[in-house]
Amino acid sequence: MSSRASGTTPTGGQQAGPQLTAFASVEARSPEVAAAAGGYWPDRPDGGRPAGSGRVPAWLRFFTSELRLVFCRPRNLALLGVLAVVPVFFGIVFRLTLSSVGGPGGPPFLNQLAGNGVFLALVVLTLTLGLLLLPLSIAVVAGDAVAGEAGLGTLRGLLTVPAGRTRLLTVKYAAIIVFSLAACLLVAAVSVLMGLILFHSGSVTLLSGTTISLGAGLLRVLLVTLYAAAAMASLGTIGLAASTLTQHPVGAIAGVLVLTVASEICDQVQQLSAIHRYLPTHFWLSWDGLFRSPVDWSGVQHGLTSFAVYAVIFGAIAWARLTSADITS
Repeated sequence: MSSRASGTTPTGGQQAGPQLTAFASVEARSPEVAAAAGGYWPDRPDGGRPAGSGRVPAWLRFFTSELRLVFCRPRNLALLGVLAVVPVFFGIVFRLTLSSVGGPGGPPFLNQLAGNGVFLALVVLTLTLGLLLLPLSIAVVAGDAVAGEAGLGTLRGLLTVPAGRTRLLTVKYAAIIVFSLAACLLVAAVSVLMGLILFHSGSVTLLSGTTISLGAGLLRVLLVTLYAAAAMASLGTIGLAASTLTQHPVGAIAGVLVLTVASEICDQVQQLSAIHRYLPTHFWLSWDGLFRSPVDWSGVQHGLTSFAVYAVIFGAIAWARLTSADITS
C-alpha cells in the first residue's frame, strides 16, 4: 500500500488523511458538529470524542449544535427581538386608537379586540404575516442553512466526513421548524400578555357568539399559533431548497421573499381565482374557524394539506440537489 493510501509519510510519520483534513473545517465551525458527524479529532489523545459523548446519540449532538448555531447567531437574535417588540407597538397603538381602528378595512379580529385582549394575538399574527415580518425571519434562517455553510467554507467538510447528506439536510430542516415554532410562540405570548394588560380580560366571545372561558380561549390561540408555525415551516422548506441552489445566502433569502410577495399579489387578483388555492400563502390566515362553535376545521385542514404538499415538493428538491451536487470536489 502506498504511503498516500495508508495516510503515512515515507519516513513513517503520520500524515492527515482526507477525512482529517475535511474535519479541520468542521471542527472550526463547531466541535459538537464534528463529533456528531462521526469524525476524528487528531489533537485529542483519545482519538476524537469528548468524555461522555458516547452516551448521547450522534444525531442529537448534531441537532443541538445546529440549534445553538441558529439561536445564538446575532442576526437571528435581532430578528426575534424585533418580533417581540412588534406586539408591544401594535398593542399601544390599538389602545390609543381603539375607537377608530375598527371597520372593514382593518385586519381580522380587530373588532373583537375591545371585548377581550386575547384577540390581540390573532391581530398581531395577521399583521406580522401580512407585513412579511415572520416570513422574513424564516427566510433568513432557511436561506442561510446550506448557502451559509457554503459561503463560510464549512459545507465541504460537513459533506466529506461520514455525516450523511440526508442527515445533514434533516437536521437543518428540523432546526428551521424549531425556529418557526419559537418565533410564532414568541409573537403570540407577548401579544397575549400585552392584550391582557391593555384590554379587557375574562370570558372570550367567539365569532359565532358563543362565550367560552379565558383558558379555553387561550387554548384556541395556541392552536392558531401552531397553525401559523406550520405555515412558516412550509415556507422554510422553500428557503431550504433555495439555499441548496446557491452559495450566497442573500440570493436564497431574496428568492423566498420574491416568491412570497408574488404569491400574495396573485392571491388578491380576482382574475387569478382559479389558482388561488394552489398559492403557498393562500391558506396562511385560514384559522378563523378555530374561533367558532363548533370548530370549523375545513380551512385548517385545507391549509395543513397545502403546507404539507409544499414541504414535500421543495423538501424533495432540496434533497435531490444536495445529494447529487458535486460540492466536495
